[in-house]
Amino acid sequence: MKKTELQGKKVLVFGSGISGIGAVKLLETVQADVVLYDGNESLKKEEIRAKLPKESKCEIVLGELKQELIDSLNLVVMSPGVPLDIEPVERLKAAGLPIWGEVELAYCMGDGTVLAITGTNGKTTTTALLGEIIKAYADSVFVVGNIGNAYTGAASSMKEESYTVAEISSFQLETIHSFHPKVSAILNITEDHLNRHHTMEEYIRVKELIASNQTKDDFCILNYEDEELRKFAPKCPATVVFFSSVQKLEEGIFLDGENIVWKSKTEEFVFARTDELKLLGRHNHENVMAASAMAYCAGVPKETIRKVIMRFTAVPHRIEFVEEINGVAYYNDSKGTNPDAAIKGIQAMNRPTLLIGGGYDKQSSYEEWIQAFDGKVKQLVLIGQTREKIEKTAHECGFFNTILAENLEEAVKICAEKAEAGDAVLLSPACASWGQFDNYEQRGDKFKEYVRAML
Repeated sequence: MKKTELQGKKVLVFGSGISGIGAVKLLETVQADVVLYDGNESLKKEEIRAKLPKESKCEIVLGELKQELIDSLNLVVMSPGVPLDIEPVERLKAAGLPIWGEVELAYCMGDGTVLAITGTNGKTTTTALLGEIIKAYADSVFVVGNIGNAYTGAASSMKEESYTVAEISSFQLETIHSFHPKVSAILNITEDHLNRHHTMEEYIRVKELIASNQTKDDFCILNYEDEELRKFAPKCPATVVFFSSVQKLEEGIFLDGENIVWKSKTEEFVFARTDELKLLGRHNHENVMAASAMAYCAGVPKETIRKVIMRFTAVPHRIEFVEEINGVAYYNDSKGTNPDAAIKGIQAMNRPTLLIGGGYDKQSSYEEWIQAFDGKVKQLVLIGQTREKIEKTAHECGFFNTILAENLEEAVKICAEKAEAGDAVLLSPACASWGQFDNYEQRGDKFKEYVRAML
């Protein structure tokens, strides 16, 4: 179903958040008959209506999803935050309705070349960097998806010559059908979102969907150091290009000492040296390799890629330097929303570190994170729903320097009191922010606010 076929069709948009509102606006541009539904009956229709254009004819339905409404529909567009196994969604599926997500809708409505990135960690940095590279190469560029700009909000502005750089989450990949990037990347796959996907096998399957509509004329960039992705490579329908921060590859992009090397059957050259980059840590060098490989496969000249990767600085909330106060360096890694991402945060530290962790429980296990402290962490200050669970795990792993704090503000104060000149204080929670904060950005902004209040 392309945009020309959506006119006059009755479409249910499920979820009234940013993605849902974006979907309604986009559907109404092609004169679809839109119903915005949210199961939360305590929401106020007039507040939702205020987020829509004045001329919107969208019907708003809250609470119960009636069968007669289901029977009148042609299509359902899901917001990524809504699980697909809840009762109202099961009823929509049982009615035989096509279930799209925000990404599928935006892809069908937009034009141009799509470059798409997924993975458990590193997505935002890689997407932001690739976006900057493509902006240096092309005039019409949209950086969208999980990075904070709704894909649906940009789709109607996309032209044939446009490039879309999209950060795509596993939640969004569950509901794609025709989504077909020219170049895709899976940066890594580690345990995350098991409260949504239930098993690691299902999480891996969903991540691999990013390449499901690609052909050998397209490219998929994969992390050679990830065992699951090495297993996926022979099954991948696209032409696979590996990146590696450990191995010198026969073909692909890899670290050779300080050099980031591209090697193919026909050429070999150095993109840049890691000591020329402003991004710290091996995980960031992997992000640079992935973005560079994607851009090069999309036809961007190597000189353009080199210029951008050398000037690019870290994105907010990802090992972001905040301030140095009394000789103590404060870093905001609020984007470290799972144990594997938080391990990268610890590995990037080159000082004795007081670590703030804890938050919403996504049913992750924390042993590997604790074991990665590797003598660097002096004190672990814990907040949120998972604080007792993490403390118990830390003690079982032989790490006993733990303190439970009531909230983030108190955690910052505790760290400031205990830190000595030459130490670092790192917010890298290994957990989602929900429950205490709306999102990881709000958590990171609050951390920066509490730190700067001590100046």
